[in-house]
Amino acid sequence: MRGSRRGFTLIELLVVIAVIAILIALLLPAVQQAREAARRSQCKNNLKQIGLALHNYEANHSCFPPSGCVSGTSVTQPWSAQAYILPYIDGGSEYKKINFSFGYHHAANTSVFPPFGIATVRIPIYMCPSDPNDRVRLNASGVPEHRPLCYGANMGEYLIFNPTNGQIGTGALAPNARIGLRDFRDGSSSTIAFSEVKAFTPRFHDVPTMPATGPASPAAVSGTYTTGGGWSATNGHSEWVCGRAIHNGVTTTFTPNAEVPHLQAGVRYDIDVSGMREGSSATVNTYAIVTSRSYHPGTVHSLMADGAVRGISNNISLQTWRALGTRAGRDLVGDF
Repeated sequence: MRGSRRGFTLIELLVVIAVIAILIALLLPAVQQAREAARRSQCKNNLKQIGLALHNYEANHSCFPPSGCVSGTSVTQPWSAQAYILPYIDGGSEYKKINFSFGYHHAANTSVFPPFGIATVRIPIYMCPSDPNDRVRLNASGVPEHRPLCYGANMGEYLIFNPTNGQIGTGALAPNARIGLRDFRDGSSSTIAFSEVKAFTPRFHDVPTMPATGPASPAAVSGTYTTGGGWSATNGHSEWVCGRAIHNGVTTTFTPNAEVPHLQAGVRYDIDVSGMREGSSATVNTYAIVTSRSYHPGTVHSLMADGAVRGISNNISLQTWRALGTRAGRDLVGDF
């Protein structure tokens, strides 16, 4: 006698599919968490490498690099601190080709980095793996012109540069500055050197009438602090070569990941703001509201001036955050 052969019933198949779907649903968050943990680790390692580069630079020059070198209005393309430390992050070959006597878009520099120049060269260590905007920036004609970055130099709370007397901000790096470890009177372990920023942040720049006093709240920014400035929905932190705060810096005006809301044509943006950019005016101060932001939920990674990397919660008090932003404020910082 031939035995009968029995297949799966429809109900049995549906049960199996449902079980598989439940297992996938349970597994996906764990996989995503593991991936985010790996990205966090890589991000912290990037900052650690920047810290080592800063200290190697300091050992050779007795100071940290300037955030940019400007003089009146004679420098239109100041080089960033991120450019100055290239030799210490395996970027020595690129560094040797750069002519720092000219701007990054000058023919002297674009010709040795064909076809589009050093500004379009991707520097992997400057990009957080969690940032989705790791891409080249195009000009109006669709030609590559810049690459972004995810780590901004701490330039203090609000004031960046006074072109009439050379006064600089209170942070770890500043325009034209030769800030050494000796200048960190608050302690290098209590002062931020670099902190995370988001590539292609919406921004205003060249605001000519920013007040000498910073805003009381993020809600106060969209108005007095943006009047007359140049608007872009994407261009902040999109030029790693540029030695201006709106691109290579961060300020402690507001706590990490604080939203600075602005409505433009009915669309709500989270913005950064810079007054007249460093080197664009011989008389008007540069003030900046450049918030540390991250794609890591609830935190930003910050490099301290002593080379340590810390994860700092969004819930840190504004007083503590601003104290971490000063190199010599004589302020005490406890646990954070």
